[in-house]
Amino acid sequence: GYKAVLMGANALRKIFPLLMTAAGTISPARVVILGAGVAGLQAIATARRLGAVVEVSDVRPAVKEQVESLGGKYIEPPQDETLEGEGGYAKEASEEYLKKQQELLQKHISEADVVVTTAQVPGKKAPILISEETVKSMRPGSVIVDMAAGTGGNCAITEAGQEVEKHGVVIIGETNIISLVAYNASQLYSRNVLALLQSLTKEGQVVLDLEDEIVKGALITREGQVIHENTKKLLGE
Repeated sequence: GYKAVLMGANALRKIFPLLMTAAGTISPARVVILGAGVAGLQAIATARRLGAVVEVSDVRPAVKEQVESLGGKYIEPPQDETLEGEGGYAKEASEEYLKKQQELLQKHISEADVVVTTAQVPGKKAPILISEETVKSMRPGSVIVDMAAGTGGNCAITEAGQEVEKHGVVIIGETNIISLVAYNASQLYSRNVLALLQSLTKEGQVVLDLEDEIVKGALITREGQVIHENTKKLLGE
C-alpha cells in the first residue's frame, strides 16, 4: 500500500499536498482507495502523510472506524448484501451488487487524481470495480494503481505487468509490488513464518491446536482427510 501510493504520486503530473506560496495556493490531490485491508490501510496512511485528501471504499462496514482513524473519509457501500467474510476478508459479491458498487464509485473516481485499488477475494478473480466508462470520466493525467492486477485487476482495462495510458489516464498494472520493497517485505514475511512455526510446536514436538484460528486456517489435511473449508469447496466436496 505504501509503495502503490508512491508510484501513483510519482506518475501524477501535479503536487500532492496543499501548498500556500507567494505565487498562489495549490489545492491537495484527491486520492480514492478501493479496499481497506492491510494494503489499503497502509495506502490511506501514506496518502495522508503526503498531504492528499483521501476517500475509501470497502464492502465491509466494520472497517469504517479504522479508515476514519487514519484520516480517510469512508464511502458507504450498497446495503443489499453482507460481504463480511471469515478472517477479516471480504466475500465474493454478486454481479448485481458489483454493478451497484461501480455506479456508486463512479462519481468519486471521476473526481480523483489517483486511485489505488486493493480489492481481492481469496481464491477468486479480483472484482471489477472500475469500468472503462468510469476511466473515460476521469480527468486527463489521473492515475490508477491496480494492486489486484495479478488476479485479474479491479479496473476493466488494466494490463497485467504493464504501465499504459488509456483515455488520458495512466494505469499501472504492476503484478509484484512487494518485490519493489523486497528488503522490508522479506523481514516481515520471515518474522511471520517464524511466528507460525512457533505456534505449531511445543518443546520440539508438533502440536496442532485446532482452537487456534491461525492453525485451523493453515491446516489443509489431517489423517488423510481434507478439513480446510475453502479447499473442500474448491474440490466440490
